[in-house]
Amino acid sequence: MYLPVIVQLHSQHGLITTGQLVAAGLDHYDIDRLGSNGRLLRLRRGVYVDPDAWADLDPFRQQPLLRIRAASMSLTSTAYVFSHDSSAIALEMGAPDPRTALVHVTRRKVHGDAVRAGVKHHLAPYLPDDVVEVDGLRMLGPARTALDMVREHGRAHGLAACDAAMRQGVTPAQLREVLARMKDWPHSRCMRWCIEHADPLAETYLESLLRDFVLELGIGRPDLQFGLTDGRTTAFADVAVHRHLFEADGGLKYEPDNPAAMAPTGVLLKEKHRQDFLAGFKLGMSRLTYVDMFSGRRGALARAAREYADTCARFGKNTDDLAPYRVSRRP
Repeated sequence: MYLPVIVQLHSQHGLITTGQLVAAGLDHYDIDRLGSNGRLLRLRRGVYVDPDAWADLDPFRQQPLLRIRAASMSLTSTAYVFSHDSSAIALEMGAPDPRTALVHVTRRKVHGDAVRAGVKHHLAPYLPDDVVEVDGLRMLGPARTALDMVREHGRAHGLAACDAAMRQGVTPAQLREVLARMKDWPHSRCMRWCIEHADPLAETYLESLLRDFVLELGIGRPDLQFGLTDGRTTAFADVAVHRHLFEADGGLKYEPDNPAAMAPTGVLLKEKHRQDFLAGFKLGMSRLTYVDMFSGRRGALARAAREYADTCARFGKNTDDLAPYRVSRRP
């Protein structure tokens, strides 16, 4: 590959435009040949990436961020900010599926909401104070992004976004302040519900989805990060209602290449010891996955309801006996 092209690729997060390739001395035949030979990968129309660099990127964060950067290099107007899924990914708030998420931009003036060339354009007002900059990208900040995610994706994913915003220091009052400017917008009731139920103790996106699931069961308000200790062992469960625990089981920790230092067999053994310890206090448990939250939700709700009812039948609902063993992560 031509040296000027290599230099430019490295200086732009691995991205280069058709115009820059032509300026470096390539014609369209050269560009097509580099693509056919696997030396360049077209990320979107007019923007290319080094395929080796692309393959090395995390598909849940780094690749989506590069798609956002590619969009910023191809959008002709500068009168926009990144928003919705795009700002949520960049701000590390999570999104329903970052691997397939569209790039989202919000403009004060646009000819209606529309998806064009993989970019979803939203018409909506915003204030200068709503805008933050992350590594050169202008986007809506966590409070506004959280409520936009409610409107875009509904209650479960919206609750996860509000939880994430609060983990980053956004207060309920700040969320309500943003909502006050959106009170006549669609889905204002859902936004209000998510603010009322948001809690920074939900440590992961999946835990937030789990809490929405438990709330749908209608068995009581979930107690997050429910912890017990006997002075030697301390263990926490994601959610508790009375004497029943609910655990969000993500698949990443069981993968052979998981980022944790512990091998999957060690993770399984640790999980078993934790569950055995908690069960020793006469507690029941339901373990639920991402699939249970969505495509398998109806069956999972029925199963969790049966498991909760069984726990209540065996151990009752009163938790006064657990008071001497309780520990809290809440500040």
